[in-house]
Amino acid sequence: MYNKKLIKLLLIPSLLLGSVGYLTLQSAAAQSKEQQNVEVQNTDEHMIEKVKSILSKYDFSTLTVEEAKEINEGFRSAGFKGGRELEESIRAAGYDPTVITKLDPPPESKNDNKNPKKKNDSEKNERKDDTKIPERKEDSEKALGQNYSIEQAISDNAQLHTIAFDALAFFTGELGSDSFFPPGKVSDFFGFQYFRDVDAGELGHNTTFLSIIANNVLSILNDDQLHQLKSLAVDQEELLIEYGYDRFPLMDAFRRLLKNDLPSNTTSLNLDAVTDYSSNLYEIDGLLSYNRAKVLGNIINSLDDEQRAYLDEMAAGSSLTWPKKEDQIDKKDLTHEQHVLLMTYASEMFSWYAGDVDSDTYFCPERHGTYFGSFYMKDMPAMGNPDYTISTSITGDSGKEFLNILTDEQKKLITDLVDIQRDDLLEIVETRREIASQLREFINGTDVDQETILQLSRKYGELDGAIVHSYATHFSKVYETLTEEQKEQLVNLRNLDDYQVKGAFLYSEPIDMPDIIDTDYLFE
Repeated sequence: MYNKKLIKLLLIPSLLLGSVGYLTLQSAAAQSKEQQNVEVQNTDEHMIEKVKSILSKYDFSTLTVEEAKEINEGFRSAGFKGGRELEESIRAAGYDPTVITKLDPPPESKNDNKNPKKKNDSEKNERKDDTKIPERKEDSEKALGQNYSIEQAISDNAQLHTIAFDALAFFTGELGSDSFFPPGKVSDFFGFQYFRDVDAGELGHNTTFLSIIANNVLSILNDDQLHQLKSLAVDQEELLIEYGYDRFPLMDAFRRLLKNDLPSNTTSLNLDAVTDYSSNLYEIDGLLSYNRAKVLGNIINSLDDEQRAYLDEMAAGSSLTWPKKEDQIDKKDLTHEQHVLLMTYASEMFSWYAGDVDSDTYFCPERHGTYFGSFYMKDMPAMGNPDYTISTSITGDSGKEFLNILTDEQKKLITDLVDIQRDDLLEIVETRREIASQLREFINGTDVDQETILQLSRKYGELDGAIVHSYATHFSKVYETLTEEQKEQLVNLRNLDDYQVKGAFLYSEPIDMPDIIDTDYLFE
């Protein structure tokens, strides 16, 4: 492990759960009356609970037109009429009513679309092209129905189906597939995941997305700026590799628990041991993030007007408008890991330059609890497959089907995890926001205290460690009760017969299975 010393954790005031940020996370719709400028109606608690019961069956991140129609039919069957009261009940239940409305508009809206009113000349001039790609991030979010946000990522629905997808991958995989881990999930405080998800050109989850951005950025850098990126890649290679290999003991311990291969006189995973190990692991992530932000901030500060204009034009467009440039870097000059790092730096420099603290804080629902093989199950078909787009619905769809295969008792062990992890997940958001806010000071030319970043990163690791401890514990309890028929159904749902694992992965690169330290101490 990179650094075994114990660091005294500081209590950061902004992490207190009484903060405004926490209140915002408690509900996707939590706004003050002053912000809304409307009188919010008092909603009946029974109505809110009924609405929540109806909506809890759906994943809003992948909601379809048919599902929206089912939801509205469910409201009608429950005796709810459309209008402000229902809208407020949906918001109070923690959901965004505009997502439903966009997919299944009320009848009057549909009629208006069929028989549009005539526009006067001024209205025509204001909007000449209804199909124009949004040019600003705010417009992009509206065009995408605001489906991508921290509130959505940590919502009960998104988390439930992500957890279910993790369990499916864990039950049907092996240690080798557990080790598959996208390198972009390390040191991810630079907003790149957000830009993937909101790309108006809908290329964000295509295998070419990162290289398109990186090659555009690399094409405008001068020799000194490019040298800084290459030097950073060389400096961080060893630490990145160390982080990748240090993930294996946790994965091994979780597999041992699943197989009931426990050390003598032990019955379970030791929570303190798991969170301490995870804390040390995330300290490496913090050091990678700190040094990366320091170099990227220095380069951004050195950009001339022409370089900034180029990046501004990219930020105003999307993957539909970005030039498709040839590779700007000769791979022969770098190791594989160094090349991956360099391309990652270039793409993240753009997203960091074009983004803000919110986009830096953002993460996809599957960002945490990453030791169970779900990334392999989701991403493996894209490996070595040029111009392949990974479906954004696979997690939600497979998660739902997984839950349908379980008995009520088995299902409860999975659904309970949503409540068990909630406080830790909320604190993760606040911790990420604090780290992202600190690192962004480098763009302003301000020094950032490295020790503060490492302390926050260790706290981040403790929180994620608590989450994965609960996942592994509940997953193993479900697995020991699965019937052979259920196991066969789950393997069929996995649907990866053409992708057999030989050995393991260092991030997404195949390797031989490494020697793993004795993990007995992670049990009690």
